[in-house]
Amino acid sequence: MDRVLDWIDEGTALCRGALADLEAPSLLPGWSRRHVAAHLALNAEALGNLVHWARTGEERHMYPSADARNADIEQASSRPADELRTWFDEACAILRASMAALTDAQWQTQVRSSRGAPIPATEVPWMRSREVMIHAVDLDAGIIFADLPNDFLTRLCDDIRTSRGDVPDVHGPLAEVAAYLSGRPYTNVTAPDGTPAEPLPAWL
Repeated sequence: MDRVLDWIDEGTALCRGALADLEAPSLLPGWSRRHVAAHLALNAEALGNLVHWARTGEERHMYPSADARNADIEQASSRPADELRTWFDEACAILRASMAALTDAQWQTQVRSSRGAPIPATEVPWMRSREVMIHAVDLDAGIIFADLPNDFLTRLCDDIRTSRGDVPDVHGPLAEVAAYLSGRPYTNVTAPDGTPAEPLPAWL
């Protein structure tokens, strides 16, 4: 758990650095850095709902619906830059503090992911670490997958292979394989026969 919390802190700092310039585009189709900032703040609040659920037993879902989530991101992306950055900072800090307050027993509470799948609350920190680490790259401010911790990349690859289920076997540098599996730009990833790996759709 402690290592995952370290990843959250590191990824949050990387994202925060990129938010100095919110007017630049991101690597995500149709999304500016403003959209990514809004998404990350909303995601922190959404995961905070699950932490509240684990702490109190009061059922709170991450989002009302996928459509509501997307509409909220679009609307929030037009906020003033300073307001977006402040919201990001406050949402991240509140989530971090609320996670730190959970007891061992509360961490075992069953909650639900945004897709409705039952998960233990212990999955929440990992879910947040994925968001801030991957989107630190998506913000297109000079961070690449090779800049992320190797132990994070290893767990990310394992997670994607498990959740996607239909991922082909590939070979290449760890950072490039992580980029490939997550549906981001990659180089030097090949199939077992040495041919270039076919791109995958975006994950997360």
